Amino acid sequence: MAFGGDVMFESHLRSLAYDEDSLSELKSTLGAADLSVVNVETALTERGTPWPGKPFTFRAPASALDAVAGAGVDAVTMANNHAFDYGDQGAEDTFAAKKNSPIPVVGIGRDEDEAYAPATLEANGVKVAVIGASQVYEETLANRSAGPDKAGIAASAPEERMDRLVEEVKKAKESHDVVVAMMHWGIEGQHCPGDAAIDASKTLEKAGADVIIGDHAHRVNGHGWLGDSYVHYGTGNFVYYLNRDTAGHTGVLTVTIDVPASDEEADGPLVSDAEWTPMLIGYDGIPRPAEEVAGQATADQLTSLTEGYRSCTPASATRDGKAASTTGSATETGATGSS
Repeated sequence: MAFGGDVMFESHLRSLAYDEDSLSELKSTLGAADLSVVNVETALTERGTPWPGKPFTFRAPASALDAVAGAGVDAVTMANNHAFDYGDQGAEDTFAAKKNSPIPVVGIGRDEDEAYAPATLEANGVKVAVIGASQVYEETLANRSAGPDKAGIAASAPEERMDRLVEEVKKAKESHDVVVAMMHWGIEGQHCPGDAAIDASKTLEKAGADVIIGDHAHRVNGHGWLGDSYVHYGTGNFVYYLNRDTAGHTGVLTVTIDVPASDEEADGPLVSDAEWTPMLIGYDGIPRPAEEVAGQATADQLTSLTEGYRSCTPASATRDGKAASTTGSATETGATGSS
């Protein structure tokens, strides 16, 4: 499975949202895996009014999901602090876009059951549940958290919302081979995720999430094995309208998942290998492999930076000392079942 970071269509990138082939070159990186997932961080509407007083509000037409699907993406999370930036009218359009999307959208719903419900993906006979939730406390979480009779995002804060997320992870684990938790968390502009995200990752690992992917910081964070999970605390921006400084540093995380034939054969994490392909976002908003656009030395430097960010997380570079996280082009390995 492959994972990218934040996707949005602001400023000079708006035209990309109207062309289903605008992101097709990403098929060679993100779309090369059996399955791939990203965070779509925008309201899907051309109507409505911006949230009063909110400094940054994002929107794109519903056709943005066609463009994302054209990149080879199999599912997206929209559990983030920009999904409902354009009021009730924008929310209605966003839900309509979800309903008509060519790929599953998780993390938002007309009630909490829909918002927390996983998408089920399948590859090589392996069933994968993808669940999305947001921990970022601002206008969206405060006013648009989904409830029993309330539309909104799947939230993982405060504590009772985390309890609901844990319940969904455990339930998904009973009916799927692999559970992926797509988490909106961390600290904007920082390469370290902070205590709240770290605590949440430990809770999700105990609940049975096999892969935990973070976004929101708009900066790459560290990644590695955590108990029986593989965690990337922040995949950074991906398709993004700013590329200055480290905001333009990104990449694709590709994990190899080996599913045992029976519970008796299970031993340790299902993720047997992980590769981070460092990329750089161009002025056109499209990320490309750093080795191709800036040379091997730059790619190596970006890899070194990312490995350094691991130091402020509890993640390990090795899987019980048996396999190290590597970097390079994404490859898949066969096993009893893998994706």
